Amino acid sequence: MTRVAAIDCGTNSIRLLVAELDEGAAGSGGRLRELTRRMEIVRLGAGVDRTGELAPEALARTFTALRDYSDEITRLGATRVRMVATSATRDARNRAELVDGVRAILGVDPEVISGGEEAALSFAGAIGDLDGVATPILLADIGGGSTELVLGGAEGVRESISVNVGCVRMAERHLHSDPPAPEQIAAIVADVHAAFDLAERTVPITTAATLVGVAGTVTTVAALAADLPTYDPDRIHLMVTSAADVAAVTASLLGMTHAQRAALPVMHPGRVDVIAAGALVLRTLMERSGTSMVIASERDILDGIALSLGGVVESGAR
Repeated sequence: MTRVAAIDCGTNSIRLLVAELDEGAAGSGGRLRELTRRMEIVRLGAGVDRTGELAPEALARTFTALRDYSDEITRLGATRVRMVATSATRDARNRAELVDGVRAILGVDPEVISGGEEAALSFAGAIGDLDGVATPILLADIGGGSTELVLGGAEGVRESISVNVGCVRMAERHLHSDPPAPEQIAAIVADVHAAFDLAERTVPITTAATLVGVAGTVTTVAALAADLPTYDPDRIHLMVTSAADVAAVTASLLGMTHAQRAALPVMHPGRVDVIAAGALVLRTLMERSGTSMVIASERDILDGIALSLGGVVESGAR
């Protein structure tokens, strides 16, 4: 068993997974024994859609979280570390500032991965617990800056694409009143449909037999639909939410003020201002794909990154 540390630096959050990896299980997809899984909302991508750069205060928040993660990695004795950075960093002109800071803190360079590699890692991480579901599987990773759509099965990824309709990007671009005005909601829906028009040239989303959603938008919507008293990852993992319930939760969130969303018991403070936009992306995807339900998975790109450290996931040159 090898102790590995995976870090996912997204547009909204930065997350850490330290796990023991059974490399001998590679033939069966690999096995991870989780030691810790953490998340901090640092909003690295705040303003990137408008300015094209990572803001100094966003970089500072990210480096503060990374110093804490570095201490945890050392304490748990992980010997292999991989950090990937996704949508906001891909789009930023000054991403070298992030690279330099990460190198100084972790001793490794963050890898600014492509949308295709992000999709492959997310799919590999998510499908391990999905025994017996109908294929093909459509995996939706609704992030802060982008949404990755991956179609595949037990054999791996068939087609994938990344489109720039994440919850932070859509909220910053369009949601300017509290609660959102109808024309602001319509503008997000129009952007999402345009993105999915593009996506469907590559990924035939209507052929999916099962829709699986990963990341905080989907898991939070699932928790709200189930009326959980607190955010409980163990209960949320593999939870099934109907399209009707997704639509109802989305409508409810869009009708709330910031204060009302913040008061919801499952709501992370860093998601309050972006969850309605993310829910709109999910609702629109379900309408476009024709899927009647979504399975929420707490396993995602972090797990894929950890598996890649043992060579279990083919994820490109590093």
